[in-house]
Amino acid sequence: MVIMKSTNSVYTGLPTTIFEEMSRLAAQYGAINLGQGFPDVDGPEDIRREAAEILISGPNQYPRMLGVPELRAAVAEAWDRFQGIRVDPETEVLITSGATEALSDAINALVEEGDEVVMIEPLYDCYMPLVERAGGIARRVRITPPQWKLDPDALRAAFSARTKAIIINNPMNPAGKVFTSEELELIAGLAQEFDAYVIADEVYEHLVFAGHRHISMLTVPGMRERTVAIGSAGKSFSLTGWKIGYVTAAPALLDPVAKAHQFATFTTPPNLQLAIAHALRKDLSYFTDLSADLQAKRDRLADGCRKLGFGVMESAGTYFLTLDTAPLGLEGDDVTLARRMTIEAGVTAVPVSAFYGSDAPDRFLRLCFCKKNEVLDEALARIGRWLETLNSTRK
Repeated sequence: MVIMKSTNSVYTGLPTTIFEEMSRLAAQYGAINLGQGFPDVDGPEDIRREAAEILISGPNQYPRMLGVPELRAAVAEAWDRFQGIRVDPETEVLITSGATEALSDAINALVEEGDEVVMIEPLYDCYMPLVERAGGIARRVRITPPQWKLDPDALRAAFSARTKAIIINNPMNPAGKVFTSEELELIAGLAQEFDAYVIADEVYEHLVFAGHRHISMLTVPGMRERTVAIGSAGKSFSLTGWKIGYVTAAPALLDPVAKAHQFATFTTPPNLQLAIAHALRKDLSYFTDLSADLQAKRDRLADGCRKLGFGVMESAGTYFLTLDTAPLGLEGDDVTLARRMTIEAGVTAVPVSAFYGSDAPDRFLRLCFCKKNEVLDEALARIGRWLETLNSTRK
């Protein structure tokens, strides 16, 4: 037997994510998969047609490393249109192959060995390994359902002289939380006090529902020079497979992030970039209709789940709804129930405990509602029949 040196310890033996596990289980049992966060219909035809036509007519060679000028200009225009701030497309915008690459670039550009990074859990699953790969040390602050309240004392306690950055996901997956101006100002005040950066994962910026509004960290007073803001065309235009992300930051921050990007993907398909430039310039009605359509789907699923006896948490934004299984009196934690519901009911959810470290809340499930109405209705019907069977068995 040949003995070889170990591979990178961050990734060696890293378990398959619960999301992949649940999706495999869904495929195995023919379940309706409400676990993974992507729509079951493609985005607007005019955007797709634009990409197809450019693919044939060109250009199809390497675009500029920072991204095609047309898309960077469109991103800058979107900042002015939606958040009221001026951005220089030449020095403050970078196009990446998806938001996850953007996160990787930002973390690698800002975090060094021994730096501490504050994270608010529940966490998107790539944050932790990316920080660890960069040599950083995670400092977690927990919010929990049903209120998803950010404790100012706990947040302050996570900061120290070694804090290099805080990662904030707003709107937040899986909580469906939209951070208030007061919460953002709290985070901004601590970032300034401890001389830290903010990596603002804002991919759900346009998926915010009535009664709430998205405030970018880039617009909070004092944060223009400290924030790396990340957006996603996949979420805004229901084209998640295209993997088009964008980074906006002050020139001194964007420069190292762009260098990290240079040695990751270097660039992104030009036809997709140009099509997203077209998409970002769509009439405001597109964005309001997108939000209204998703809100209706959220309400459809939420109302059905309440009738079945679940506790339903508020979802102020994103694709996701969190359910409390406790009122049903079912045995087992959220991982067990997610697996049982897939196998026995034919509907797949994701256990919310998967987004936490140790000692996680263990009775909550995340469902994705960006699906066709008939799919949501069938999922509710299947869960209803399953619960009826369980109740009759217990009698």
